[in-house]
This record gives sequence, C-alpha cells and structure tokens, in this order.
Amino acid sequence: MHDMTDIKKRETAILVAAVLDNKDEERQRLSLEELHELARTADVEVLDVIIQNRDRLDNAWFLGTGKIDEVAHRAHDLGVDVVIFNGELTPGQTRNLDNLFDCKVIDRTQLILDIFAGRAHSREGKIQVELAQYNYILPRLAGQGKQLSRLGGGIGTRGPGETKLESDRRHIRRRISELKSHLEDVVRTRALHRERRKKNKVFQIALVGYTNAGKSTLLNRLTQAETLQEDKLFATLDPTTRQLKLPAGVDVLLTDTVGFIQELPTALVAAFRSTLEGVQEADLILHVVDSHHPDLEIHMEVVDRVLKDLKADDIPQLTVFNKKDLVRPGTYLPRVENAIHISALSDRDLQSLMERMEGYVMQAYKEMTLRIPSDRGDIISMLYRAGVEMSQEFDEDAGEYIVKTRLNNDDPLYGRIYPFLQDKPERQEELW
Repeated sequence: MHDMTDIKKRETAILVAAVLDNKDEERQRLSLEELHELARTADVEVLDVIIQNRDRLDNAWFLGTGKIDEVAHRAHDLGVDVVIFNGELTPGQTRNLDNLFDCKVIDRTQLILDIFAGRAHSREGKIQVELAQYNYILPRLAGQGKQLSRLGGGIGTRGPGETKLESDRRHIRRRISELKSHLEDVVRTRALHRERRKKNKVFQIALVGYTNAGKSTLLNRLTQAETLQEDKLFATLDPTTRQLKLPAGVDVLLTDTVGFIQELPTALVAAFRSTLEGVQEADLILHVVDSHHPDLEIHMEVVDRVLKDLKADDIPQLTVFNKKDLVRPGTYLPRVENAIHISALSDRDLQSLMERMEGYVMQAYKEMTLRIPSDRGDIISMLYRAGVEMSQEFDEDAGEYIVKTRLNNDDPLYGRIYPFLQDKPERQEELW
C-alpha cells in the first residue's frame, strides 16, 4: 500500500476572464490560452473556466456582481484552492474579492510572479523577482490577510502605537531599497563584462523570441550547453551566454534571453529590463519564432514591440522560423526581410543557420594581402589569433611571407599591420 503523504497534491483552480467588446478577440483568446498554459507551468490543475462578455471591467469586482457570486459558489462547490483572474486586479478589486471568496484569489500577474520565483536561479534573477513581488504587493497591503501570510518574515521593528500594517509597509519599503541597491551592483558588474567583451571585439548575438519558441533548445544544440529546456513557459529566466565557433573559425558569443509574453506585467518588465539590456549590445539579433504556433504573427508583433521599447530595433535581425519539422506543407508564414526556416533538432539546418550567422559576422571582416618579412613571426602569430580564412606562402626572392587573411575592421591590430599592406594607396580608403 502507498503512503499517501508522499503524493504531492496539485493545487486546483478556476480561471476567470472578461471578454471585452472593444478589444481584439484573437488576442483575448490567446491571452486565456496562455493563462491555461501558465497554470500548467505552475503545476495547477484547472477545474473550470468562467468567462463574461462585457463592454468594460467592473471597477469594484472585475466582473458583474451576479457573475462573481456564481464564481464564488462554483469555487465553493468544487473546493478549489485558488481562483485566478486573467488580468491585473486593482488593490480595491483584490480587497473585495479576498473578502468574498473563502479560497486564495490571485491574478495573472501574481501567477507569473510565482512562476518566475520558482525558476530564477541566479542571484540577479532572484533579486529581480523579489523586487517585482514587493512592488506588486505594496499598494495592495490594506486588508490582505491571506496575501500577507504568503509574505512570511517576522518584522520585529514595530514602534509604540504603530500598526502591524504600517510596520509591514516600512519593512517592505526598506527591503525594496535594499534589493534595488543589490541589483545596481549586479548590473554594474554585467556592464563591466560587456565593456570587456566590446574591447575584445567579440561579435555578440542575442537570441530573442516569444516564450517557448525554442531559444534554449537552439542554444544547447549550437553550443552543447546544458541550460534548462522544457516545453513550458518561462523555462529560461537567467541570461545564459555561451561561446560558439562558426565554420570559418570565428568565435562569437550567443546569449539566451527571457521569453516574451502578451501582457507581461509591468512590474516584471521593469525588473527584467537589465536582463534584456544585453540585447542592446548585440551585433545581431536572432528572432526565434515557433513556426508551428497558430498565433505566431501576434507573437512576432509582441517581440518587435519589446525590441522597439529597448531601442534595439535598428540592430541587424535574422528571423529564425523554428520547429519546421512540425509545420504542415503549405502553411502560410509571414514574409520578413531576412529569414531562415529550421528545425533546431536537425544538424543540417543548424549548419545552414551558422553559415547565415557567419555572413553577418564577415561583413565586419575585410580581406587583405600582406607582405611580412621573415623575421616578423610576431605579426604572423597575431594574425593567426585575430584573422580568419588565413593562407600564407613564402616569397624566397624577397624573403617575405605573402599572407592573405580577413580581419575585423575594429581590430586594434590594424595599426600594427598597416605598413605591411601590399597595396596601401588603394587599400587605405577601404580600411579606414
């Protein structure tokens, strides 16, 4: 006989959504589907979904009072642990609903914050999530018995005559400023690393895309890295950077980013801004799209909007339509300027993708022919380190090596090799 205490009971939930007359119906449908997916990711079992068509949200109750009573009865009859609203509840709505329901009431934002809290592993990721949680909770403190119990943590700083609520507020504000200063330290360190990489002239490629588009799988397959890859939303929260050697021998850096989603809570967008700022430093953006998803055009719009917000929309971009092995023949895919269709699981497709990436890298490399005296082995070894596609032959009459190579335009080595350029007058304008 099994010991029942070993079996973890999954939380059960009812999802509640309003379909608004003035909003795009497709997007609202996608948003509700995503709420289902978010619940699955949080290991919550959905027992029912209740939807009301409205012209606008009710200021006090989110839905009409009759509908909310129906939800409360249904929640009681099913004995669910939590009712999840598909939207961000105001502090007033949260208070009213919390008093009416005898189970937990949370909104889409809290659900996402919970998932993020469970999936952040780096110090920075944890700080960002905790900061977002406190920023969310602070305006909603009053009258939130059930919510406050989730905060935990003894305060122990209450002054004479000070209410519990005020001391909670002070504790949270103090914690917010501590977290902000920790985050600034982490961001400074990351900026220093980025500066060093820029100085070393390493070509940087950022992977961006809607959540679950296959970015982590692609990173793992290209670099044999072991980042988490799951068929769940927000599998990656911590930015992962890996080195990749392209076919011609150039080393580039590939960085994975947190997946985007419709209506990503503002608290989180602000918190994860520093993670996404790495995208602004990229020399090339790979926009990974799940080409098998029916809503891929909406996904692409969401990503483009975030890139615009980050002022990264002028960086060269290659759209990678992924999961082509799942796409039915004849499926329409939007036409974009630079695109490649791949399956991250196909070696041949990965090879084609690396060749396309190399095309972008090589635009920064110029071809040149050099005549280097035989006693200048130091220059030749530097070229071997910095150049690509290098070949050399020895001219015995002149006692010189004739070297053909390609060098990055920004490489500080240029100043050293200029005297050895074979055809300086013609080359000078081209190189500088």
